[in-house]
Amino acid sequence: MRLDLWLWAVRVYKTRPLAVEAIKGGHVKLNGQPTKPAREVHPGELITAQAGAIQRTLRVIGNPNARIGAPLVPQFAEDLTPPEEYQKAKESGLSALPIRPKGAGRPTKKERRNLDSLNL
Repeated sequence: MRLDLWLWAVRVYKTRPLAVEAIKGGHVKLNGQPTKPAREVHPGELITAQAGAIQRTLRVIGNPNARIGAPLVPQFAEDLTPPEEYQKAKESGLSALPIRPKGAGRPTKKERRNLDSLNL
């Protein structure tokens, strides 16, 4: 199975074009080496992928026939990502949220525009 298709099928990336873009951008390594999207993956290979703020490390266990549901991912990929990576992503996500006092009511049009510009 192609690397880009495998990354999409085991839900590392939301879409296959995002997986291809990440591979071509050098954010995905196969056994520590840069690779191409069409490279075939085999059981036992180690994949390192930058997905958002997380540097995920996965070991290929098998090749699914199609995109699979989240509960089935452990049958095809072993997650070797250190817990610190998940904690780092969790912390960075919390600090980016704007804080609005409880009971302040709905934001005005100007406040909403300001909030929207922060979330881009």
